[in-house]
Amino acid sequence: MPMESRASSPIAAPVALSTDKTADAVQIADAMVSTWLEIDAALRPIIGQGGVAALYKRTLYLTAPTHAWLASTHEGVHAPMDLTTLKGVLAQQSNADAAAGSRAILHTFNELLTSLVGPSLTERLLRSMWANSFSGSPAQDSSP
Repeated sequence: MPMESRASSPIAAPVALSTDKTADAVQIADAMVSTWLEIDAALRPIIGQGGVAALYKRTLYLTAPTHAWLASTHEGVHAPMDLTTLKGVLAQQSNADAAAGSRAILHTFNELLTSLVGPSLTERLLRSMWANSFSGSPAQDSSP
């Protein structure tokens, strides 16, 4: 996949808000789990639990070569999404590694979903999640 500049991608916003210089690895791990729960809530009605789990596992698999500590989060996993393991692994990293790994995971997920359904549909599917991450209040729908 081409490495586009997606560091400012809205999907990374929930973790970015928690990865400033004062955030520790536990806070970053909490933000990452929260983000995956939002992804699950947004996509499960459309692609089902199995589809979300497949995207989650594939995302971790694709991210693990650059963050080797992620390998244990997808190897031999039989649960749909083992967020407890992900949280534990992230919380054990240095603050910088947890932040970099979280950003890489979300970047990879965004690229993977975009490659499957296109940028427009990816944005539409995750719009409510993005809107909620930028403001404390629900987004207003401007569609007719």
